[in-house]
Amino acid sequence: MQTTASLTPDQVRPRLDDLTVIDVRTPAEYASGHLPGALNIPLDLLPTALPAIKQAADRVDLLMICASGARSARACALLAEHGVPAATLAGGTNAWAEAGHELHRSDGPTRRAWSMERQVRFTAGGLVLTGLVLGLLHPAWQLLSAGVAGGLVFSALTNTCGMAALLAKLPHNRSRPNDLERILAVLHRH
Repeated sequence: MQTTASLTPDQVRPRLDDLTVIDVRTPAEYASGHLPGALNIPLDLLPTALPAIKQAADRVDLLMICASGARSARACALLAEHGVPAATLAGGTNAWAEAGHELHRSDGPTRRAWSMERQVRFTAGGLVLTGLVLGLLHPAWQLLSAGVAGGLVFSALTNTCGMAALLAKLPHNRSRPNDLERILAVLHRH
């Protein structure tokens, strides 16, 4: 598999049993629907998991996934910097579901999770409205709205999102401490 390969859902489906799929979304996003057999290693924990991922890559082909393909592309770039070949699922789990393929849900009761994109839209919108309303009291508050607008433009130009990185650190978006250890143990067995 090429280091920067981007595979379509229809290319992945017949090979799914031969791939080690790593979902780099937050645990809440993962719980709301993931590819069958996917392991959840959030993007911010990827550096911690790198030694285990390197070992697995010697035995199996890796497929990195997220909701749209942006975070998984960043994960592939990080792995490539360390000599680990991986592919990404073009369009992520959104494209997978649109192609009519099944998404698995985590066992047991799950929270109704918002996607990271939805969390960013809600937070950005809330901050802009706050800046505009408080701007009626004092014009300096309008800088909050301008700052968020500037951040959104920067995010679009660089295809990164600082707000998403911050939101990923909130407790509802974090793995429990023993989850990563359990997932790395599974990865060692692949």
